[in-house]
Amino acid sequence: MKSVLDFFLPRLCIICRNPLRPDADIICGECKKGIAVAPDSKIEDEFSRKFRNDKLIADFAALYIFVKDHHLQTIIHELKYNKKFRIGIFLGKEIAAMLSDKIIEWDADIILPVPLHPLKKAERGYNQSYYIAKGISKLLEIPVKSNLIRRVKYTNTQTELSAKERKENIRGAFRITNPIMVKGKRIIIVDDVITTGSTISECAELLISGGSGAVFALSAAIAN
Repeated sequence: MKSVLDFFLPRLCIICRNPLRPDADIICGECKKGIAVAPDSKIEDEFSRKFRNDKLIADFAALYIFVKDHHLQTIIHELKYNKKFRIGIFLGKEIAAMLSDKIIEWDADIILPVPLHPLKKAERGYNQSYYIAKGISKLLEIPVKSNLIRRVKYTNTQTELSAKERKENIRGAFRITNPIMVKGKRIIIVDDVITTGSTISECAELLISGGSGAVFALSAAIAN
């Protein structure tokens, strides 16, 4: 059926714009080869640098390494700013397929997408991390709950801020909205790209103070 549909309305690779094979989705095989998968050693190093000392995140995983001005940045940009929701589902499914062993070991009860401030969500129209979480949920059948916490502090982009400035900028940005759903639950926080980890850590601190059993961090990509 997909082959027939592709004949009449060809699906194109999000990067090179060439027609996709029937067994491909979003990105062609050649362009996909250009996206660096994060090795276990990289994930371990990043966990030590970003999360281990705070003892808030029990474990962490990311599928890709984010490289500026390369294929993955294009994909993330299309997801975040051009309403390409299917990219989020695609990334979530890729994460679930490639990292399933680790995620299953976490024995999580809930997947929580990092929430956007209502003004930013209204401006963009959606939360890109929600669609990544939905993709993960489709394969691993862990329920997605977007209403556990909400963002109460509006923050501008943190791209140009140092790690210390990001941590201060995000302090107090979230509030628990559903305390009963948090207590005793093992929760995976999902984001598109983790850079310093300050946003994830702020969410984790709030969840743990609310009685969460354990908090894990998961993202499509890790950035230096």
